[in-house]
Amino acid sequence: MYFVIFRLEEDKKIRVGKLGEIDFKKGYYVYVGSAKRGLNKRIRRHMKKEKRMRWHVDYLSVEAEFVDAFKVGVSECELAKLAASLMEGIKDFGCSDCKCKSHLFYSEDYPEKFVNEVKLNYGKIERLDYEELRGTS
Repeated sequence: MYFVIFRLEEDKKIRVGKLGEIDFKKGYYVYVGSAKRGLNKRIRRHMKKEKRMRWHVDYLSVEAEFVDAFKVGVSECELAKLAASLMEGIKDFGCSDCKCKSHLFYSEDYPEKFVNEVKLNYGKIERLDYEELRGTS
């Protein structure tokens, strides 16, 4: 399981597949996800600007700056529960295959508190070297 952090430089309306247009505020967005196989490939996908739109997060990732990625040893729904206690969730985003209210969360500033809470609550957290990922095929 993992989470990625994106940043939007300005308020932006983005059409997100079947969810329709969403008003995204300037700031940081934490997306929690799972990649049971191929984590590096999934993170590289989040970093790409040109891709076929498949998941809700694809629509955000082509508009926002990729900031960070972390690998964690807890389910995406557990991460979403923690994130929801600290940040504002974007309703129905990225959670069509579970009962969570969202898998995308907004923070005006870099979500340092969330990163620290993940460390405190779940122990091992690994910041992925996305510069290295960027260079791999």
